[in-house]
Amino acid sequence: MTDTSKPAAPSDAAPLPEAAAPAPAPAGLGDLAARARGYAEAASAASTRRAYAADWRHFGSWCRRAGLDPLLPDPQAIGLYLAACASGAAGGRPNAVSTIERRLAALVRAYAQRGLRLERGDRHIAEVLAGIRNTHAAPPRQKEAILPEDLRAMLEACDPGNLRGLRDRAMLLVGFAGGLRRSEITGLDLARDQTADGRGWVEILPDGLLVTLRGKTGWREVEIGRGSTPVTCPAAALQTWLDLARISEGPLFRRITGRGRDVGPMRLNDREVARIVKRAALAAGLRGDLPEAERAALFAGHSLRAGLASSAEVDERHVQKHLGHASAEMTRRYQRRRDRFRVNLTKAAGL
Repeated sequence: MTDTSKPAAPSDAAPLPEAAAPAPAPAGLGDLAARARGYAEAASAASTRRAYAADWRHFGSWCRRAGLDPLLPDPQAIGLYLAACASGAAGGRPNAVSTIERRLAALVRAYAQRGLRLERGDRHIAEVLAGIRNTHAAPPRQKEAILPEDLRAMLEACDPGNLRGLRDRAMLLVGFAGGLRRSEITGLDLARDQTADGRGWVEILPDGLLVTLRGKTGWREVEIGRGSTPVTCPAAALQTWLDLARISEGPLFRRITGRGRDVGPMRLNDREVARIVKRAALAAGLRGDLPEAERAALFAGHSLRAGLASSAEVDERHVQKHLGHASAEMTRRYQRRRDRFRVNLTKAAGL
């Protein structure tokens, strides 16, 4: 007789497993329960949820090939999976240590959603992961910082005669001068409480832009002053984009449609920021000493953020506050050309 009590392994396209269906809510609480589920989903970023869902599908596919049940939180099986990810035996190239750590976090979350517990501290997991870190961990590969002279060249490469060029100029200047993350740039609205998916809004004031952002630890304000010339002024570039794109409310940076002639209603995906940065950097000829493929890999959305941190000649505390970092050490990771060896402890010690 076939045992039908054991759940089938998920397919490659299966979503991240959800928790078991709760008991029906008492009468009158159905709407509140739905809202609570919405709040629980909003606790993590959409990009995180997408990555975790992909990690679960990857794990389920590996389990099927290995003849294992992915719905059982077996530490020994998880340890084998981590080893397969590190060696490339899980399919494709060997994963980076950061990817392996994220995959493990995804599995812990997936099992927790089903009311199961995966013990990360179990030796079959902890010791394998420690060994992977010791064997494969490498210093982070930082993206190239876009410095002011680079940014000017990129702005010149953006065609001011069409909407796409005007949008890209405004995005580059606001992103650089604000030291903003990709999601912060594309999540901006023209005013407060205009969209459900907005992450903040911008006010255009006589002295510059006041950007209000919602981050992981709450709300913060970022002041973006006006530039020394209209060509490099973030406020002027943004105002020109809004006027010619005829945007009076809603998302600030949107898709261009109709062969570049029309502005759509939808906001850009945050991954478009990296593509715009890469495209403008290549058009400007940055790092022309390298092949094009290598040049493209050097630049991303964080290049703008790192460029401001590396260029601003002000007290480090102001840069830390502007970027929204909790520690000065995190800010220093973004500074590509800071004044090294300014403090010489060797000489200070008498040597």
